[in-house]
Amino acid sequence: MRKKENKNFVCALLGIFGLAMLVMAILSIRFSLLIFLGELVMALVALLIAVISIFNIRSYVTKVLNGASRKLFKEEKRTIDDIRVPVAILGEHYELLAVNQCFGERICPSDKSLGTNLSQYLSSGNPESVFDDNGTDTCYGDNWFIVFGVRHDAGAIVYFIDDNFYKSNSDEYLASRPVVGIVAFDNKDEIERETEDGEASKITVEVEQAIVKWVSSTTGFYKKISGGRYIVVMEERNIRKFIDEKFKILDDIRSIRINERMNATISIGVGYGGSSYKENEQWARQALDMALGRGGDQAAVKKAESYKFFGGVSKGIEKRDKVRTRVIASTLSNHINNSSNVIIMGHRYSDLDAVGAAVGMWSAVSKGLHKDAYILINREQTLAKSLVASFDRAGLSEMFRSEDEALDLLNDKSLLIIVDTHSPNFLESKTIYEKCSRVVVIDHHRMMVNHIDKALVFYHEPYASSASEMTAELVQYLGSDTLSRLESEALLSGIMLDTKNFVLRTGVRTFEAAAYLRSNGADTVEVKRLFSNSIDTYKVKYKLVSEAEIFNNCAIACADEEIPDIRIASAQAADELLGIENVKASFVMYRTAKTVNISARSLGDMNVQIIMEALGGGGHQTMAACQLEGESMAEAREKLVSIISDRDFNKVKPHA
Repeated sequence: MRKKENKNFVCALLGIFGLAMLVMAILSIRFSLLIFLGELVMALVALLIAVISIFNIRSYVTKVLNGASRKLFKEEKRTIDDIRVPVAILGEHYELLAVNQCFGERICPSDKSLGTNLSQYLSSGNPESVFDDNGTDTCYGDNWFIVFGVRHDAGAIVYFIDDNFYKSNSDEYLASRPVVGIVAFDNKDEIERETEDGEASKITVEVEQAIVKWVSSTTGFYKKISGGRYIVVMEERNIRKFIDEKFKILDDIRSIRINERMNATISIGVGYGGSSYKENEQWARQALDMALGRGGDQAAVKKAESYKFFGGVSKGIEKRDKVRTRVIASTLSNHINNSSNVIIMGHRYSDLDAVGAAVGMWSAVSKGLHKDAYILINREQTLAKSLVASFDRAGLSEMFRSEDEALDLLNDKSLLIIVDTHSPNFLESKTIYEKCSRVVVIDHHRMMVNHIDKALVFYHEPYASSASEMTAELVQYLGSDTLSRLESEALLSGIMLDTKNFVLRTGVRTFEAAAYLRSNGADTVEVKRLFSNSIDTYKVKYKLVSEAEIFNNCAIACADEEIPDIRIASAQAADELLGIENVKASFVMYRTAKTVNISARSLGDMNVQIIMEALGGGGHQTMAACQLEGESMAEAREKLVSIISDRDFNKVKPHA
């Protein structure tokens, strides 16, 4: 080995000298052609000697290793040659010292493999991985192997187990696993109500034909169940194809027009990867509920605890049936009557909608059902200070409690009512939520994956304009004539906030709720005063608007320094930016401590909920937000721009 090392050293020197002489020769051509030719010849001779020496050393090493293998591993080689799988004996540095005949036939001939390192035969390139309990998978040439290693004093022995048959069967097994899907015809009832029988039947047939064509392209089948729903069973290979196509069937169904203002839509829930058909079917139902809770016209794919969403580019369809509201009110009334007291809270940085809905529920519980009720609020962080102040002036400050005060009121029979959010991460007090075992949720935001799942009542209406609208409907069934003028104005302010003064997401039920509140004495002038700003907030708002940039039909404004009342100013600036020509969505970014906050708005042409979800936030199709912790404003803006650039959010089509 000393001789080998000396030869290696000499070869390296010759190579370096040869390259140096070659460089010198090139430089000397400017001074003397004779010197250049002489140096060039010497450089080429040195390089030639180095190449010949390296070739000789390789031949020498191979010869020595072959000889050593025959002499030192004579018995071992005879033994491993009897093994009908590729086997190699390794040195202490994972070099191959001996291989059996099968290794030479299946992987690499011994005259080429001896002396090489094991890492070049492993996909991972990590020789240590062969000593794991399950070995390591590797692909060499066109063959798959599982490689196991066994250590001994001087090195190790590795075994290459042919895995081709199992790999091909495993791939086929995974591709042929059952997938269960449930398809719901979203607006079947609306179409039947608003069209003649013949036309409604024609539309239903067109939708079914599209579904049949879609399923016919797979190895599966479908079966019509009830209520405009279909169950689909197919193989996993098919669902992978549909995921790659982003569920084009949604676009095909959406192209079926009913009239000038309505088109057909479906929602799809898919469950796969479970241990049985039953589990996949349960996951499919959960996925469909998630798709419908997010507004419909989309596909939700559930595998274990993870979801993927596709579509969701249409505006939701208003549901005019109030039967569910009456049933929810009856159930909620029973839970309230069986409670010792009720605590009501919304989301962090509560706005007029959250506080208005809380006030409405407080009125129904305390006046209609005669139970002690309190609203948990952080007076320092609420964005509805003007509304809270109006109740303070009316002598009703006792209805609002801090977190510490609410904790003292909790007991085993307390009921917690959460309004205007359904995510445990956005609650005004997560401590209260975790300590309270009886929970009710009332919310209108599109469903998030991480939602409250322990609620006694989960009243979720993504088609409603606001939580205040939902509460105004519930109050009518929980107790008549319970709302005072001030409480009615609180609810009306919440509706006006989320509908941008009855411009966005307004339906028949929105105006019915507003009319009910107006009949209870709500004064629109007083409600307008609740939206008044200080001169400083007004200046900050228009500074953000004036400094905004337009990118891909999106207005983006940034406030990198911390400014008082920035949350209010940013939300209002986002609304103002929508008034600019060709702006489909607006994003206002501002900093609080180490967090970059994004307030997003649209008029419905772009689904800002999906954009905010991509950044870890959520909300509604026309109003959403997110928080990015530990990032600079430049990094957050770059992420936002990247999402707007990479994904197509410009295909929002109205239904009704």
